[in-house]
Amino acid sequence: MPTIYLIRHGKASPEADDYDQLSPTGYEQSRLLGAELKRRGLSVGAVVTGSLLRQRQTAATVLAEAGIDVAPTVDERWNEYDHLDLLSRFPIESGSLQQRLDACLTSWTTDEGAGPGSFPHFRDGVRAALADVAAGLERGRTALVFTSGGVVGAACSTLMNAPDSAFVMMNRVTVNGSVSKVAHGRGGTQLLSFNDHAHLEQGGPELMTYR
Repeated sequence: MPTIYLIRHGKASPEADDYDQLSPTGYEQSRLLGAELKRRGLSVGAVVTGSLLRQRQTAATVLAEAGIDVAPTVDERWNEYDHLDLLSRFPIESGSLQQRLDACLTSWTTDEGAGPGSFPHFRDGVRAALADVAAGLERGRTALVFTSGGVVGAACSTLMNAPDSAFVMMNRVTVNGSVSKVAHGRGGTQLLSFNDHAHLEQGGPELMTYR
């Protein structure tokens, strides 16, 4: 049965001038994931990334550490939502950044707008991107998809037929460098595991990051 690994990028650089690049912690998370994938001995049939730099840097680091010689393809449907745009569209004046973001995402998922920039447009793009990856996989092969926490949350909540509120909860807890495993077969596409990050535990609590 073909499988798809939805991989959240390593920790980005919120303190830097350019957020969209891996931090030293992000590189270490990616290296440990690569070592874990090498241990698993996967038969990798495809590698896909979004176009964001932190996603592509994670892919390059993981593939090098795992010894996987498959050239990634880029699909912008795997890109993260624009959190700065959403925070400006649904302003919340008080609370921590996480509290404000959660409230903002809740407003986004319940907004009745449609088209580009809406939550249904984002969710349906993720759904279509996942379907395309699944359709192109051969039996017994694994696809590695390097993406972001919001995309992972949208994909996994959709596969569980969960309400849109589940997207907000899953987005909040998806660990940098984690893996969510999806299987595709005659019965359709199903979520097997969510947010696996056991490979990071050897690095200590500082590798448990969410941004």
